[in-house]
Amino acid sequence: MSIVDEINGMGTAHWVSALDNLHLLATPVADGLREVAAQEPELAARALVCGIDPAYADTEAMTEHYEMDIYLSCNCILVAGKREGEERVAASVIRATTNADVNHVIKKTLNVRKCSFWPQERAVAASGMEYGGITPVGIPENWRLLIDTRVAEGFCVIGSGLRTSKLAVPGELLTKLPRAEVIEGLAN
Repeated sequence: MSIVDEINGMGTAHWVSALDNLHLLATPVADGLREVAAQEPELAARALVCGIDPAYADTEAMTEHYEMDIYLSCNCILVAGKREGEERVAASVIRATTNADVNHVIKKTLNVRKCSFWPQERAVAASGMEYGGITPVGIPENWRLLIDTRVAEGFCVIGSGLRTSKLAVPGELLTKLPRAEVIEGLAN
C-alpha cells in the first residue's frame, strides 16, 4: 500500500515522493525538506509532491479541480506586528476550513499591539517563494512558525513554494520544523 492510498481524500492529482522530486519545490522548500530528512528520515520520506496547473493553485480551485478533500488543505498566512520598533513576523498554518485568529491569539502570541497580513511583495521577497505557494517548510530563520493544533494531526496539503505544485506532509513533520509552536485556538 502506498502512502497516497493511506490518506483519504487526496483526489485525482498524481502524488510522488517529494524527496525524490525536489525539482518540483522552490529552493528554500527543498532545502528545508532536506534538513527535516537529516533529522527525521522516516517522517520526511512520507512527504509527497504533485505538479498542478497554476491556474488551480488557490485552495478552493485546487480542491475542486483535483477532487481533493478541502480538510486536507492548509494555508500558510504571513502576519506581522511591531513592538518597540521591532517587526515580528510569523507564518501561521491553519486548515483551509478555519480562519486564523489574527486579532487575538496571533497578536497575543507575537506580543504586539496590532497585527496585520504581510504585503505580498515583502512576503515573496523575504521567503524566496511565489505568492500563493508560500509554505512553512523553509521559511526564513527570523520568522516564527505558528501551527494550529488541527494541523499537527493527519496529513496536510500545503504550498511547495511554487504555484506549479503542492506538497503533502504529515502534520507531525510541520511540528518538527525549526521554531514550530503548536498553538491551541490559532484558528477558529
